[in-house]
Amino acid sequence: MNLDYYYWYFKKELTPHFCNKIIAAAFKRKKLLGITHQETKIAAKKKNFKKLSKKNLKDLRKIRDSSIIWMDDPWIYEVITPYVNKANENAGWNYDIDWTESCQFTIYGKDQHYGWHNDSYKRPYNMPHEKNFHGKIRKLSVSISLSDPKDYKGGDLEFDFRNNNNGKPNICKCKELKPQGSIVVFPSYIWHRVKPVTSGTRYSLVLWNIGTPFK
Repeated sequence: MNLDYYYWYFKKELTPHFCNKIIAAAFKRKKLLGITHQETKIAAKKKNFKKLSKKNLKDLRKIRDSSIIWMDDPWIYEVITPYVNKANENAGWNYDIDWTESCQFTIYGKDQHYGWHNDSYKRPYNMPHEKNFHGKIRKLSVSISLSDPKDYKGGDLEFDFRNNNNGKPNICKCKELKPQGSIVVFPSYIWHRVKPVTSGTRYSLVLWNIGTPFK
């Protein structure tokens, strides 16, 4: 799918105070291992992610190595949602979205990363008892930089826009996300990665906005 804009950004939009407030709130909660779609399926079958084999964990860390904390504080959504709606309109996507999933606070320490992936699933959510999710797909992803860039090196967000380059890799570093408080919104089917952090610790917040499948 060719787009006029593959992502929309708001540079240094959130104050350091707000970013630090999110960080402080996150660390009052349980920290988990960041997993991928495949590991989610394996964990569901085994009922307990801790029972995954050493090989599964080793393979996971080749793709994704990070820690996460789930958050669903209303005060976060109240601030971020208007930016998502503005990006959706300004970029000309105009996607029909009506719900936002839980926020994922992500911690990347030295050498940690997240390889190439997109945030979309092959099929809509099959959750009949969850009306806000059932039959819907991820349409817009949001990445927010919470760390002062002086506190870490590496950890750059990169996109691959090969669909607009005859199928050949077309990698773009998202420099606009680097400053603390910056927000980047992009279609969830866009391939992206987080390069390894080479020193320090990178904190970010990720959200997914969902709606009925594209027609």
